[in-house]
Amino acid sequence: MNQADLSKLVSALRIAVKPKPRLFSCPEGPAGRLKKLRATVTALVKYERIELNYPRAEEAQGYAERLISDAIRNGDCHKHTMEMADYWLNEKQLVHKLFKVLVPRYQNYNSSFTRLVLGPKTYPGYFAGTAILELKGNPFPALQPETHNYHYWLHNVLLEEAKKEFRSAREDRNAGTTESVTAES
Repeated sequence: MNQADLSKLVSALRIAVKPKPRLFSCPEGPAGRLKKLRATVTALVKYERIELNYPRAEEAQGYAERLISDAIRNGDCHKHTMEMADYWLNEKQLVHKLFKVLVPRYQNYNSSFTRLVLGPKTYPGYFAGTAILELKGNPFPALQPETHNYHYWLHNVLLEEAKKEFRSAREDRNAGTTESVTAES
């Protein structure tokens, strides 16, 4: 089997996934850990933006990416994909949202489907390590404002030209003093 055939079998995630799962302190053990992750993925699909602690957000991001990636790749007629959606989404109406809303939204995406942003640090106090996990293309306002290229604004262009003139004048002045020093010696 060549590499092209192998890539069609497993969907490639567009985020970095840790090789080992994070260790959550969960009194219910591994079953409780999965229960928390299922609740997190369900909330992410339902609300499209959630705030939680960073380790759980990073872990749930991989599962949400895989769920959406498989839904795009296989569609709602694939048995394994439907079983995965049924397992990870606790509310069954969210399975319809996954296939009818999210799959068409992300059909032509070349990047990841989720965004993980560090939450604000409260000072003074203990930094709890919060994070905001969101689906891209959600209807909410952006968390981080878009950075604009202010380089070509008029006052910035004028300042750049003034800097160039000042530097060239300084270089000419320095060159004149070095010539006079070399001529004297």
